[in-house]
Amino acid sequence: MNAKRVDKIATAVIYLLVGIVILILVALLGFILITGLPHVTWSFLTSPASAFNAGGGIGDQLFNSFYLLFLTLLISFPISLGAGIYLAEYAKKNRVTEAIRITIEVLSSLPSVVVGLFGFLLFVVQFKLGFSIISGAIALTFFNLPLLTRNIENSLNGVSNLQREAGLSLGLSRWKTVTKVVVPAALPGIITGIILSAGRVFGEAAALIFTAGQSAPVLNYANWNPFSGDSPLNIFRPAETLAVHIWKINTEGIMPDASQVSAGASAVLIIAVLVFNLGARWAGNYVYRRITASK
Repeated sequence: MNAKRVDKIATAVIYLLVGIVILILVALLGFILITGLPHVTWSFLTSPASAFNAGGGIGDQLFNSFYLLFLTLLISFPISLGAGIYLAEYAKKNRVTEAIRITIEVLSSLPSVVVGLFGFLLFVVQFKLGFSIISGAIALTFFNLPLLTRNIENSLNGVSNLQREAGLSLGLSRWKTVTKVVVPAALPGIITGIILSAGRVFGEAAALIFTAGQSAPVLNYANWNPFSGDSPLNIFRPAETLAVHIWKINTEGIMPDASQVSAGASAVLIIAVLVFNLGARWAGNYVYRRITASK
């Protein structure tokens, strides 16, 4: 068998495997969307959930998911940015930096349920924060830090050394070169990583079951005082997210339309994750075009 025929066979096998993966993904997404989208209405997206009666929605759970995502990124992004800059620009190749990278790899491979149990024992029990938004946000920060740190480090390493040398040759300090030259050049990759990690955090459930809780108190959207018990912004209240709500309905839901609510919530969750992933691609390309002034 000559080399050309081997190459064609190998290429066909690769295309076949890729096609199988795409087919499985399309079938999975298609089933969830076809089953769930007919139940998604404006009332379903905005009305509170119902524990016993039919007709409940996912309004509070949807708000809780976005609020937890915002707090998680607010905590994790500055830490990840600092760690990524250190590892990419300042860290020397020695045992300490190798230990840091191994720690990041180990942390990224931890199951989310382990992170949730850690958050439960430390924040809920030891620090007495209870089942609350802040406990969930801190737990998700541990879950999000490795992915975001590695993404920022890789984005910074992808910047050409010529740009660093150009900044230094103009008399800029190393810190100025990093903040004014390297980080802006790496911004498309950083933004893409932030949005992709946001999609991963948004769909997380296991870690939040043990930290943010499985209950969703009725929120008063007219009260935006963060220290009030029924305020949406109160970080010390329990918060059932959309992913946790889906899990709860499928395990112990007793409302008459549990299957319809679960299907509709699953469709909304899938759409949100797809938007995050497609948005990451669009945002990265848009920022790149703006920075490079290319069309």
